[in-house]
Amino acid sequence: MAPSLRDLQLTRVGGGASKLQGAQQQQQQEDEDVRLLDAYDVETGGGQPLLFHRIQIRITGMTCAACSNSVESALAALNGVVSSSVALLQNKADVLFDPSLLQVSQIKEAIEDAGFEAEVIPDSTNTKSGAPPNDTLIGQFSIGGMTCAACVNSVEGILRALPGVNRAVVALATSLGEVEYDSTIISKDDIVNAIEDAGFEGSLIQSNTQDKITLNVAGVLNELDTRFLEGTLTNLKGVRQFFFDRISRDLEVLFDPEVITSRSLVDGIQEGSGEKFTVRVCNPYTRMTSKDLEESTKMFRLLTSSFFLSLPVIFMRVVCPSIPPLYALLLWRCGPFLMGDWLKWALVSVIQFFVGKRFYVAAWRALKNGSTNMDVLVALGTSASYFYSVCALLYGAATGFWSPTYFETSAMLITFVLLGKYLETLAKGKTSDAIKKLVELSPATALLLIKDEVGKLTGEREIDALLIQPGDILKVVPGTKVPADGVVVWGSSYVNESMVTGESAPVLKELNAPVIGGTINLHGVLHVEATRIGSNTVLSQIISLVETAQMSKAPIQKFADFVASIFVPVVVGMSLITFFGWYISGVLGAYPVEWLPENGNYFVFSLMFGISVVVIACPCALGLATPTAVMVATGVGASNGVLIKGGDALERAQSVKYVIFDKTGTLTQGKATVATAKVFTEMERGEFLTLVASAEASSEHPLAKAIVEYARHFHFFDEPSIPGLPQNSLSGWLLDSSNFSAVPGKGVQCSIGGKRILVGNRKLMLESGISIPTHVENFVVELEESAKTGVLVAHDDVLIGVLGIADPLKREASVVIEGLVKMGIKPIMVTGDNWRTAKAVAREVGIQDVRAEILPAGKAEAIRMFQKDGSVVAMVGDGINDSPALAAADVGMAIGAGTDIAIEAADYVLMRNNLEDVITAIDLSRKTFTRIRLNYVFAMGYNVVAIPIAAGTFFPWLRISLPPWAAGACMALSSVSVVCSSLLLRRYRKPRLTTILEITVE
Repeated sequence: MAPSLRDLQLTRVGGGASKLQGAQQQQQQEDEDVRLLDAYDVETGGGQPLLFHRIQIRITGMTCAACSNSVESALAALNGVVSSSVALLQNKADVLFDPSLLQVSQIKEAIEDAGFEAEVIPDSTNTKSGAPPNDTLIGQFSIGGMTCAACVNSVEGILRALPGVNRAVVALATSLGEVEYDSTIISKDDIVNAIEDAGFEGSLIQSNTQDKITLNVAGVLNELDTRFLEGTLTNLKGVRQFFFDRISRDLEVLFDPEVITSRSLVDGIQEGSGEKFTVRVCNPYTRMTSKDLEESTKMFRLLTSSFFLSLPVIFMRVVCPSIPPLYALLLWRCGPFLMGDWLKWALVSVIQFFVGKRFYVAAWRALKNGSTNMDVLVALGTSASYFYSVCALLYGAATGFWSPTYFETSAMLITFVLLGKYLETLAKGKTSDAIKKLVELSPATALLLIKDEVGKLTGEREIDALLIQPGDILKVVPGTKVPADGVVVWGSSYVNESMVTGESAPVLKELNAPVIGGTINLHGVLHVEATRIGSNTVLSQIISLVETAQMSKAPIQKFADFVASIFVPVVVGMSLITFFGWYISGVLGAYPVEWLPENGNYFVFSLMFGISVVVIACPCALGLATPTAVMVATGVGASNGVLIKGGDALERAQSVKYVIFDKTGTLTQGKATVATAKVFTEMERGEFLTLVASAEASSEHPLAKAIVEYARHFHFFDEPSIPGLPQNSLSGWLLDSSNFSAVPGKGVQCSIGGKRILVGNRKLMLESGISIPTHVENFVVELEESAKTGVLVAHDDVLIGVLGIADPLKREASVVIEGLVKMGIKPIMVTGDNWRTAKAVAREVGIQDVRAEILPAGKAEAIRMFQKDGSVVAMVGDGINDSPALAAADVGMAIGAGTDIAIEAADYVLMRNNLEDVITAIDLSRKTFTRIRLNYVFAMGYNVVAIPIAAGTFFPWLRISLPPWAAGACMALSSVSVVCSSLLLRRYRKPRLTTILEITVE
């Protein structure tokens, strides 16, 4: 049995107490595991525990060993750092520190002061709910008004600078920000205020606190009803605060979950109003969807307003000259200007300052915070065109010299930009379809069975599924969805779990069988006891995982962020160079007057080129190139049973050179069965099996369970086993054992009847001083050469028998291995099993490189050996003993049926327990980053091709120019092209490995 990860392998601490150093030396001698923990207690001399925290920080910018040494020196100089190590190849720092002396923000600042970028890697193993310890909360905020990557950088910078904020990530594609903050230092209202002070719209969507609920209250019709609702809430014990929005009818309640539950709160409001009020729990994801719809609706209104106001302006410019009566009306002088000029000025002023107000507001916010974005360029370009036209009119009225006006340029420019933003909003909504589909899997309501004090069923009631509590007994009728994770307490039925696990075959659910919320009950009626609700359910964790991945940034995006941060000043500079270049050249007579427009001048001629450059070079598409593709890819992966934990993991997988497989439970089915049992003494076979089963009954190892099951069947004890209960509580035939202990990687030992029993491998026997006779060794060798594991049994220091245990290979194992070879990836097997068994299994699946008899820490070392030349290594495993290797690998892939700890340590989770998904994960990564590179071509291609045209480079020879309105259309088209390109990933079909092992597309 592999030891638990809750035991931490201590690293050397300079200047520590001798007791601590002695513990370290002892741990270093036992190098079975690489232990992972955030915090552990060390006893000080006075008996008071000294609490240390361990964090991992992702560092950007390291290029050589000198860089990593520089970071290590900066960390070592901090008072409170116990130990630190910096991995150059992984771009990570592992820091052990005393939180009473040092804060996480100070560690980050030290790294940044050394010249590098630092980001704390969140670790969801801190608490059961995945929330950081102590008073640290994670809040998800909606951020409105962002238009490009420069806005994202501005908001992230403001949030990260706030006191108490440990981490902040902002996603342009979803208009969301995720902030990890210390609630004792800063509140969510402070964060919202900071977002709004920066010039954006901010609101909290949800957080990992469990004492807040948002309800929609129907039936509140007037002020009297509102006061009655407030009085009802005031009288409910446990209600701390509440806020009722009279327009949306949404009620936010902050309550003490130990005093009142969410269901009691809803019941209290309804009963207190005499059932006049109908209360419904608001799903945060549904609220997000409605916000997206509201944003697209608002953008559509602006677009249609701009379009219909622009039509008359274009009509007057293009069509009216060919219609004499209308043209004569436009030429009618009304005061100092012509009627046509008055109409254009009025219409375009509405477009410029009412429809286009959002661009001015956003541009002012950006400039106020010392940043620049797309809105600055749009405001600059449209203002130049509009105010020039106004000045031209005023100058003409004053002097009688009428220059041409360009009101239609400003109007069309705003219209095309709004068209691009509207199409972009619609397309971005499609990228989050994966989240919406996952949310829709969960049913809206549930049937709660009501029981009296003695447990007798008295009735049932329909409740909101979000109000289910642990311990509730729920009735699931055929054809409906299971409302929450739980266990069957009555009934029998088949359940379709394909939407969660990917397995198409229905699964039989009987007494004590676990069920997953969101799966469909097919046949019989089930009574299910809810065990996990809310964020702890499997479906919620999948949604959270996909959401976190979509929030993350792939390393390739840093290039786009950097370019976006300097792009606007560069574009403005290019525009000024273009304008002055044409203007000065015209004044100096470098080009003929015939090039000027009718009644035009050098200033107007140069200004149009300058405006076109400003508009065509907007960097908004650049900021969308990576996040939209990552969002779609993570959604597609989830629908194919592959959960991806972040953009960095998605990017690394495309470069995988080695894939290291664990054997048991990964290449094999993990369902070990005893194939043979041989006794080498006079002991009866039944007595031998009883001894072995009694020794293994206390072990959780798969081999131990297989031995107990085999012995039970031998004795004809066919009563069903109950998970979680020791066998000797069910079966009187097992003998009582004492002094039980599991020896990691070797076996178990205990005492039965005062005599020592050893069950394990050769190492356990030899280290315990028990000799292995030649004939026994030969028998074990035969087992191992036939891919069976030989388990030796010693009683009273005498070897008495051997069990041969077989673990069948997964049917797809050999096909997947050959498929990886076809993709140019080298498969390797690393296992703790003996060499002969390992080689037999490797030979059967086609793996050439085998590492056997490797302890858990050795697996991680083997991975580091392959990483020495810079190769990207993936690890596929399922057990607790695989988690150090999964954490050490560049890309960790956990089989979904494996342990929770293995899944936490991995970058990918293969939900279907199918090895073909290893190929799917790598192939999806390659396809995604091919798409991202294409997105960059779309994002930059328009600029590279169109900027020279917009600047008039080809005008002297070809008389080709790009009017500002056309430049606006191209700019809008670039954003839409990028998002639509990413959406094409939704058509992804995973590779199908045929019998001839040609990787084809279904």
